[in-house]
Amino acid sequence: MFGRILMLAVVGILLWAAFARTSDASGPERQYVVQPHDTLWAIASEGYADPRQGIWEIKQRNHLDGATIVPGQVLVLP
Repeated sequence: MFGRILMLAVVGILLWAAFARTSDASGPERQYVVQPHDTLWAIASEGYADPRQGIWEIKQRNHLDGATIVPGQVLVLP
């Protein structure tokens, strides 16, 4: 009896982990053209629950070293 419960718990955890990993992608990437007075914080605040995570993802996807962006720059938003 205990073995079955343990087996179900392990299977449940593995299924949860598999679905948690695949749910990271929230859809197709979008392009955003930076407007005057835009900041990474403002852009990330629009599309992410945690702007800090959004800034990190935007910087990684666009190969940005710092937080400097300029009007007309095209950013890929993951």
